[in-house]
Amino acid sequence: MIGSFDENNASRPMSEINVTPLVDVMLVLLVVFIVTAPLLTQSIKINLPQASTQANNDKPETITVAIDGNGQLFWNNTPIDRAALALNIETAAKQLPQPTLHVRADRDTRYQVIADIMAQANRARIERVGLVTQPGENK
Repeated sequence: MIGSFDENNASRPMSEINVTPLVDVMLVLLVVFIVTAPLLTQSIKINLPQASTQANNDKPETITVAIDGNGQLFWNNTPIDRAALALNIETAAKQLPQPTLHVRADRDTRYQVIADIMAQANRARIERVGLVTQPGENK
């Protein structure tokens, strides 16, 4: 039988696996992959055109609509009435880039007044409307 010089154990088969051929094959595959890997990563050299661009630094204007405790409206710190406010909002909505509308209201202002201004901005299709507040105390 294979692998045995002892004649007493001749009837018994060999139970050990010979891993030497497996290691040889794995080493050959490793060498093949090491040699071929750099060939697969080569790229085609292309002379790309150069382009220069400038960043668009046009910041949209910020418009502030303020409402004091008495309900008086202010357009960028200038007193304004409700009809003129609606016209100014319509005009601002047509500007490019469209301005950002900041609504500042006194603590005692009725919510209905703020809601009307936001509804006018929505009808005019102003995309950015923000409510300006002051940070409060942590209690």
